Amino acid sequence: MKRSRFTEEQIISMIKEQESGVPTAEVCRRHGISTASFYK
Repeated sequence: MKRSRFTEEQIISMIKEQESGVPTAEVCRRHGISTASFYK
């Protein structure tokens, strides 16, 4: 099984950040991931 680059806590914080109104592109830029990875 492939090991995730981010912990569950980091992933949850990214999702909550996006849900709070921050644009998805901005969240991805801050954390260094692509938008496709974010939605996957």
